[in-house]
Amino acid sequence: MARVLLENVTKVFDGDVIAVSDFTLDIADGEFMVIVGPSGCGKTTTLRMIAGLEKPTSGKIYIADTLANDVPPKDRNIAMVFQNYALYPHMTVYQNMAFALKMRKSVKAEIDKRVRETARLLGIAHLLNRKPKALSGGQRQRAALGRAIVRNPKAFLFDEPLSNLDANLRISTRAELKALHYRLRTTSIYVTHDQAEAMTLGDRVCVMQNGAVQQVAAPMQVYESPVNRFVAGFIGTPPMNFFEGKVDFSSGTPCFVFGSDTIALPLRMKAVLADFSGKKMVLGLRPEHFSLCPVDGRTNNAITATVSVVEPLGTKIDVYLTKETGVDFVAAIDPHAELKVGDTVKMNIDLEKMNIFEPGEMGKNVAEDSLCTGSHGRHSSPRT
Repeated sequence: MARVLLENVTKVFDGDVIAVSDFTLDIADGEFMVIVGPSGCGKTTTLRMIAGLEKPTSGKIYIADTLANDVPPKDRNIAMVFQNYALYPHMTVYQNMAFALKMRKSVKAEIDKRVRETARLLGIAHLLNRKPKALSGGQRQRAALGRAIVRNPKAFLFDEPLSNLDANLRISTRAELKALHYRLRTTSIYVTHDQAEAMTLGDRVCVMQNGAVQQVAAPMQVYESPVNRFVAGFIGTPPMNFFEGKVDFSSGTPCFVFGSDTIALPLRMKAVLADFSGKKMVLGLRPEHFSLCPVDGRTNNAITATVSVVEPLGTKIDVYLTKETGVDFVAAIDPHAELKVGDTVKMNIDLEKMNIFEPGEMGKNVAEDSLCTGSHGRHSSPRT
């Protein structure tokens, strides 16, 4: 196992294309770090630089406290699991798993012991004599994992390894990967565009966009306390809802005004929002932070909207609504609520879960300052 440290790493390709910019990330020994972001954000390039398959334009990469910039890939003692498995088609599962050990000239008895122990660990001992073409997608993925595990590397690098599996198999394999990490405790760096994988697998999550780190924190911290509007909108299914409006202090109490609705903000936000009085801002609310007002209920902290789509999902209902201003949003509410398309409803909001962002895709979450010192225990997420 090993600590992996990237310090101010930048990668520029031909044509002055900046793929990764001033990237700093400290991955602890034995940690499962997930790097997540949309296609083209630089996450796979980052992984390839750690592996030695790409050379950084500037910055430093340390593996087990050794500067690895000029260390050849074969000498870094890390194992990479690819999206397409990259198994040798002419070899059996046993031969694929044993290949790297043979190249190291390991003792034959030791190779056999490690291959068979790993195969039992992964539940593929009965498949050792098969070739990749005779395996299902999930079996090929286990064989690729086995080939990495037998090497006993300092770190595992995973490049979207579950993306070729069907939905159900992705879920089960995801759980197996997490259980495997608890057993091996090998430093793991996992790249994905799938936020569900990021949330369920990572000890911490690194969110990337435009080649740069946006936020590094524990999964729930990223979900509940996003540092900016991009992170808030990228993490979560359905994503966070955004309402453009302005902060108003005319009543002496901080309020958020948008369309015909006015939301009284928690008093703990008063000091933080004082500099934004009268300015355009963005209110962020996750779908589960809405609840349906009773028919005869009266509240000043609710959003009035018209139901456009109702999606029963068993444990909840996803209700797609439209405000009179034309803004669409989604509420995840009680599965027994009786709603139909065309209904005009009021949706209560959870005041302690709201976020206030500056305008723009990367608008800062200004509510974080109040959450750091507020009485409700949420804390601002650290950045690297």
